[in-house]
Amino acid sequence: MNQILIAYSTTDGHTPRICAHIKMVMQGLGQQVTVMPMEQALMLDLSAFERVVLGASIRYGKHQPVVFQFIERHQVQLECLHSAFFTVNIVARKPNKNRPDTNPYLLKFLKQIGWKPKLLGVFAGKLDYPKYGFFDRQMIRFIMLITHGPTDPKAVVEFTDWQQVEVFARQVCALKSQGS
Repeated sequence: MNQILIAYSTTDGHTPRICAHIKMVMQGLGQQVTVMPMEQALMLDLSAFERVVLGASIRYGKHQPVVFQFIERHQVQLECLHSAFFTVNIVARKPNKNRPDTNPYLLKFLKQIGWKPKLLGVFAGKLDYPKYGFFDRQMIRFIMLITHGPTDPKAVVEFTDWQQVEVFARQVCALKSQGS
């Protein structure tokens, strides 16, 4: 049976929900799946896995430093495995920014790293104003005002397309290594 690692970084807790959904789909396809925070996965030997999926949220246009640390530490192994990467961000709520070839944050990220994942995904995240601290709430409201998004400070809006997440999970399971 194939072992899959899903390692994630999160800012507000929505990325682990996406990872849990991916895991559920993969297990339904008969896969063994381990999900853990990227900080915990950083020290793993990836040779125990056939597939590795990294998921990372965006805050203020940037992924967390641990994402870059993980890729730098494991780049050689990632290149040899069936590897995938997905990003979670609110800008992906827009139809013209919800694909790997159109999401500005993913495109910028790919230019910053040397790793070339075999599969890429972009998922819209969740806006949860009541959960944010004062500064983040005001900053995100301002960004939403500029980008024509929800600005009600009591709003909780989940933009994630769960069907898109399921398609990605199936695509990861179908990945084949080069030459096989």
